[in-house]
This record gives sequence, structure tokens and C-alpha cells, in this order.
Amino acid sequence: MRVLIVDDHPDAAESLAIVLATEGFDVRTDSDGAEAWQTIESWRPRVALIDLDLPSVGGLELARRAHALDFRKRLLLAALTGYGRESDRRSSQQAGFDAHLVKPVDPHEVLQWISTAAVNREK
Repeated sequence: MRVLIVDDHPDAAESLAIVLATEGFDVRTDSDGAEAWQTIESWRPRVALIDLDLPSVGGLELARRAHALDFRKRLLLAALTGYGRESDRRSSQQAGFDAHLVKPVDPHEVLQWISTAAVNREK
């Protein structure tokens, strides 16, 4: 399963990428919203874990753009952010995210969410 991690903190993205790759996922990372958009369009990941506060194109805008893609029905989006207030969760949900994960995130929580969300999406 292809997983894209978008975070402007490379250490955080790489740490999570290592864990996911160890579990057998095909993982890529981007640190910029514009780069991530190009990766989403060309690579077509199954899952995108996206920080909300990114250079150039923010995470909320990436989620909004993803809704226009022909493969959106199978693309799972999770906001991966330090913002955890209820208003932040509502904003991410309104933008089209399937989940809102607050940093620092437990990699096992991410794995569990991917597994559960992928199975539910297939139904």
C-alpha cells in the first residue's frame, strides 16, 4: 500500500516513514505542499498523512484539492498536526480529511488507523 507523509519537519516524517516501511508499506515523504500535490497526482498513494501547516500549499488546501481527483474514493486522508482543539478537528473534517491525528503521534496509532480505515473504505 502506498503511503505519502507530508510534513515540513523532515525528522518526524522520516521516523514515521521508517516504521511504516518496516511494516511493508511503500512510503514517500514530502516537506512542501506544492511538492506533495504533485506526488499525489502522479504517484496516487492509497493513504496521505498531511501536516496542516505547510509551506506553499497548506494541508487543508491539499485535502480540498484531493476531492476533485478521480481516485479520491480510495484515497484516505489524515491530518497529522500539532493542532488538537475541537475547532481544528472541525476544520480538517470540513476540508475532507478522514481522520485528525495530533502530534506527537504514536506510529502504532497510525498503523491501526490505516488498517481500520482501509478495511472500512473497501466495504
